[in-house]
Amino acid sequence: MRILMIGDVIGEPGRKAIHSLVPGLRREFGIDMVIANGENMAGGFGITPDTAEELMNSEVDVITSGNHIWKHKEIVPYINEEWPLIRPANYPPGAPGRGHIRLGDVLVLNLMGRVFMSPLDCPFRTVDQILQEVNGTNPPKVIVVDFHAEATSEKQAMAWYLNGRVSAVVGTHTHVATADTRILPEGTAYVTDLGMTGPYNSVIGSDIRAVLEGFITQMPQRFTVPKGPAILNSVLVETDKETGVATNIQRIDRMVN
Repeated sequence: MRILMIGDVIGEPGRKAIHSLVPGLRREFGIDMVIANGENMAGGFGITPDTAEELMNSEVDVITSGNHIWKHKEIVPYINEEWPLIRPANYPPGAPGRGHIRLGDVLVLNLMGRVFMSPLDCPFRTVDQILQEVNGTNPPKVIVVDFHAEATSEKQAMAWYLNGRVSAVVGTHTHVATADTRILPEGTAYVTDLGMTGPYNSVIGSDIRAVLEGFITQMPQRFTVPKGPAILNSVLVETDKETGVATNIQRIDRMVN
């Protein structure tokens, strides 16, 4: 089983990069499933129904998210439908949508960290509860986790916590790709952050001038998504179809004009 996991999609440049690159990557690597974090794909913040459909029409199978999922309220009715769009599972009870989705033998699970983030429910206890529920009759063969978190230590801790219990733990949110792809001793693939899919000449996807002005003057700025060449950051995770054990993880980073 080959699963491509794509870092945070930023605005129109990110969506165009997905449209341009993903179909070819599927053919080149024989990819079975594509998962993309889409929480920044509508103008740099949040998801709208139109942008979600755009990703699904570009051969993305599942869209994960994070702290910006509620930026555009019009997404709420759709996240409650049968769209392959999930939000962090550790939002409190009563939040719209769902935190995991199963497609065939693959379970995709979304969590959000709490260090330097909103104080949600405990992601460690949440994932324990979900795994207990899904591992009853007919458990999924492959389980992959998008852990949307700021702190590298929290991401590494989650990977070790789930080592041997899931096929992969990948970090999102910081928009900076890390070079620590590895397979943990019990067969869980890991990377601290996938990176982003969006404008290459930017500060984590935002216009450079506005970000610099904010740092220098400490005055509020309106961050926009610049145009220009885009980068797609992702990892390809290969697992044994029967056991769910990860056999390989590699970075796939591509540029598009």
